[in-house]
Amino acid sequence: MSPAPSTAPASQTLSRGIRILEVLAEARGPLSIDEIARRLELHRSVAYRLLRTLEDHGLVERDAAGRIELGARMAALAAGVAHDLQAEALPELTAVAGDLGMTCFLAVLDHDECVTLSSIEPRHAVNPVAQRPGTRHPITRGAPGKAILSLLPEASWPADVSPALAEEVTDAAARGYATSHDEVIPSLRAVAVPLVVRGRGPAAIAVVFVASTHSDDEIAARLATSATAIRDALGG
Repeated sequence: MSPAPSTAPASQTLSRGIRILEVLAEARGPLSIDEIARRLELHRSVAYRLLRTLEDHGLVERDAAGRIELGARMAALAAGVAHDLQAEALPELTAVAGDLGMTCFLAVLDHDECVTLSSIEPRHAVNPVAQRPGTRHPITRGAPGKAILSLLPEASWPADVSPALAEEVTDAAARGYATSHDEVIPSLRAVAVPLVVRGRGPAAIAVVFVASTHSDDEIAARLATSATAIRDALGG
C-alpha cells in the first residue's frame, strides 16, 4: 500500500525566499530592501532577515549603493538547468546576436510562464536591450510565449487565452514564427521561433529589439536556422 500524501504545510519562509529571487529576476535593475518588502507585502525586518540568508549563500549581493541584485551563485545554479540545451544554444545565440545586432535569448515553458534561460547581447551595440536569464512573464504575452503556445494543444493552454490571442497563435504555427510589440516591455519588439528538442519541454529562441532594418521574415529565417542547428546537435 502506497503511503498517504503528505499534508504538512509548505514552508512559508522558503516560499518567501523564492519569491524574493523571482522579484529580483524580474526587476530591470537592483532593488532596495524597502522596494523588495513592498513588492512582497512583507515587513522590512522580515525581508531583511530573508535577504541576509540569501546573501550568506551567495544567491543575492549588494551593489555599491547597498541595493540588492541576484548573486553570482545564481548563475552557477542556472547553468545546471537543462545544461546540454544551454550548451548547444549558446553559440547559436551568440551568432544570431552578432548577425542581427539584437539581443538573442532562449526561453522555456515553466507552468503558465515563459522563462528566459540564456541570453546574449550583441557585442558592438551602443544600447543593447537587456534580457536577463530568469526573467519570466505569462506565456500569453510576448513573441516567445506565442511561439511556445504554438507547440501545445489547445487543451493545454491557460484559461485566459482570448480569441484574438488564439488566432495569433494559430497564425504563428502556420508561418513558423511569432511576433510581438509593446507586450512585455513598452517600445520593444520581438520575433521568436519554436524550438522542439526530443526529451525536452517546449522552448523558443527569440530576439528583442527597438527597431531593425531586417524584416520579420528575415529575422525569423535566421532564428529558424539556429533552432534547427540546436535541435540537430541534441539528436533531433
